[in-house]
Amino acid sequence: MTPDGDEAEPNTVSERTTQRAPSDDPATQDRPAGSATMSSVTDTQPSTTGSSRTTSGGTGERVFRALTTGSGLVVVVAIALIGLFLIVQAVPSLLANNDNFFTSPEFNTTDASNLRFGIRDLLAVTLLSSLLALVIAMPIGMGIALFLTQYTPSRLAQPFSYVIGLLAAVPSIVFGLWGVLVLAPAIEPIAAFLQTYLGWIFLFAPGNLPVLTGTIFTGGIVLAIMILPIVTATTREVFSQTPRFQIEAAQALGATRWEVIRMAVLPYGRSGFIAASMLGLGRALGETIAVLLVIRAATSPSHLSLFDGGYTFASLIASAASEFSQPLPTGAYISAGLVLFVLTFVVNAMARVVAGGKVNG
Repeated sequence: MTPDGDEAEPNTVSERTTQRAPSDDPATQDRPAGSATMSSVTDTQPSTTGSSRTTSGGTGERVFRALTTGSGLVVVVAIALIGLFLIVQAVPSLLANNDNFFTSPEFNTTDASNLRFGIRDLLAVTLLSSLLALVIAMPIGMGIALFLTQYTPSRLAQPFSYVIGLLAAVPSIVFGLWGVLVLAPAIEPIAAFLQTYLGWIFLFAPGNLPVLTGTIFTGGIVLAIMILPIVTATTREVFSQTPRFQIEAAQALGATRWEVIRMAVLPYGRSGFIAASMLGLGRALGETIAVLLVIRAATSPSHLSLFDGGYTFASLIASAASEFSQPLPTGAYISAGLVLFVLTFVVNAMARVVAGGKVNG
């Protein structure tokens, strides 16, 4: 008590706590005896739900890893088995060959006891037609991709992309018939002009055919149209993923549209464009029916001219597939397939080197 008769306030926290009545807290009154102890015991018990979830998650991770690893191994094993099959089937015929396999222009397997076959002309026709297709398709594909991603409004870009993608759905035989009946007569004057004024270059020199239709020149243009959707679609996807901050940085410096493309879009999409071109080249190297219909067979060796005729690896194998009845002649064609198989790996390896081992997009 103070001198005035008032109660003195507690001076310490402990005194305030001591003076609080237990009945002041309703929750304390309703709580059963021993509930605090039960709560503390419950809080200290280990949780089994989290551990079971961790165990199931680890099992799912292992299963998923095994499935993905198995999927990757399936591809590698399949390629290895295909290569092994080609080697096993080709070696006996290569040993029985009476001509130089790499330099001979002849491919004669009619007499199983006197095989004479080589891949010189096959390699020349295959590479010339495919590289011509690539030279035509690459700049056109890049131009279409830049047009769709940098110049065309988004509401029009998608319909244009669908139209270009429809080319990939056209069957090869339709391209072949169109090339023989429509394209070859239409470009014959162009072929005559090139041969007349650029004939001093070996690529445009007179070939081993008496006519200018059904040549490598015609086949290369048909292949260019066939691979154009592949090059365009992949390149467009890569260009559309160019980081926005790079484009805005170039625009902030006052760059024009072309300068933005040159400084931001093309450097970012370079490796992706090369990868798209190599995909198209792979399609051109392995194309069969269209090339078989468009390019005429030749009776004389190749002159390494675009106005030559002849067979590619794929078209030769397809043309003789019905005659695969004897092991050694069949193995001669399989050896040609083995060279094409190796050629595709070399092309992809070169693409990786050119792209610097990294593909953006």
